[in-house]
Amino acid sequence: MISNLALLTTVAVLLGLGAFNLNFLLHPSRQLTVTEILIVSLFLGMLHGITPDEHTWPITFSYAVGEYSTKGGMRAGFLFSLGFTIQRALLTTLGYIGLAYFYMKYNLDGPVYFVVGLVMAIAGSYILRGKYIHIPIDVLLGGHQHHTNEARRIPLHEAHPREVPIKMTIIHGLIAGFGFGAYASIITFVLAPEMPSIWYAPLPGLMFGIGTMIMQIVLGAVFGGLLRAKKFTEEEVKYVGRKTAGITLYYGGIVFALVGLLIIFLPQIDAWAISTGIPIPNLDAIDIGFLLVISVVGIIGLYGIIRSYREAVKIHRINSSTTNNA
Repeated sequence: MISNLALLTTVAVLLGLGAFNLNFLLHPSRQLTVTEILIVSLFLGMLHGITPDEHTWPITFSYAVGEYSTKGGMRAGFLFSLGFTIQRALLTTLGYIGLAYFYMKYNLDGPVYFVVGLVMAIAGSYILRGKYIHIPIDVLLGGHQHHTNEARRIPLHEAHPREVPIKMTIIHGLIAGFGFGAYASIITFVLAPEMPSIWYAPLPGLMFGIGTMIMQIVLGAVFGGLLRAKKFTEEEVKYVGRKTAGITLYYGGIVFALVGLLIIFLPQIDAWAISTGIPIPNLDAIDIGFLLVISVVGIIGLYGIIRSYREAVKIHRINSSTTNNA
């Protein structure tokens, strides 16, 4: 199912690029018809969704893995993109009436990173501990843990972290939508003002959001099906999925929030970038956003999977040993 869906969407993207060519999509003419504007917005959204974007990938990965199935991962991608799409429709409306100028005047990356990180950390803390926000400052300063790691027989279903609050992905999407990059600039300042009236103004943002949603559903399916591909038992999959989601959201959220604060106080850091020579936004440079994706998905996410699986195997062995000795 994953391979077929990925193949279909990849073909769709290639057909779109073949029909318009990449340069046209990234530098659209100002004399397009309404239909052409909507099609361009759709394919821009698909490019945005499939490239490593710090406003989408970390969140989709976290919640999709937490759903521990292809279907659940697709649902996570859909719900996140739903909130994102609503915000994008609002953004292109602001672009049409000229009220999006504040994106040109102010850099909102810092505040957006901070708020996104805070919401991620809150969700992760709930999954891991059943309560909101816990910073182990005493342990970091050399204090003692407040619980023991002594092994004891715990059924895996009782050791589960809390269920992932999947509906929070909509909130994440709404917040992340305030992030602004090259794709948002095109639909807001180039395409939206060309619409015939304010009633049409939300449509470029809507189509952009739908394009992003299509690719995020595919990525969510891939992320959500990762654990199934490893042939874990049902209980191990559930434990590893939820624990990985909690770790990624909690620690990834802290990273996001710290980077957000850093940019707020040192905004020049946000301009740092090393060009890759690839003429596609999100792939054209190694910058703060790209490093956030690598840090949260590639490092923290992978660490979460490895740590959670080891814990699940350890608990399984303890339970098996206790049962055999009984």
